[in-house]
Amino acid sequence: MPMLIVPTVAVHRSFLATWDELGPEQERWMGAKSIADDDEEWTREQAADPAEFRRLVEAIKAEADPATELPPGIVHQTVLWYVDGDEFLGRLSIRHWLTPPLLEVAGHIGYCVRPSARRRGHATQMLVQSLPLAANLGIDPALVTCDTNNVGSRRVIEAAGGELEDERHGKLRFWVPTHLA
Repeated sequence: MPMLIVPTVAVHRSFLATWDELGPEQERWMGAKSIADDDEEWTREQAADPAEFRRLVEAIKAEADPATELPPGIVHQTVLWYVDGDEFLGRLSIRHWLTPPLLEVAGHIGYCVRPSARRRGHATQMLVQSLPLAANLGIDPALVTCDTNNVGSRRVIEAAGGELEDERHGKLRFWVPTHLA
């Protein structure tokens, strides 16, 4: 059964296949900024090297650690991968707090399902599974946004209990309770 897990090198092959499926316009979902020395994004070519992939996984995990110093404007986030065995299906981020730009358009939780795994309920399961984790981080309710024309994502958010607050900058903004009633 698919589940959210802490990033791991065990899904290297399917992670790269997902990156290839997403293409350049969505590759931001795959990498992490190099938070150690500069503000560069990891590339697909770097991630293909097993040693670099291990570094990428460690950098992604470090983003959740409050002791990790991040560049200005970047907030700590817990990144989880949605997998079925060693098959990478998607990625979810829980931002620990919101800057003014995140409050306007991005929210606490963002997710992406690989194109070949879409329309199977994975996004809904990812979001639902993430809510207790967000609650453990002190987030309740969680702000989750989607593009105004993304009907599928809107349905995912509503299925998880999201209540529409408003539309801003081409984004629908929903508040999703993280604690069970």
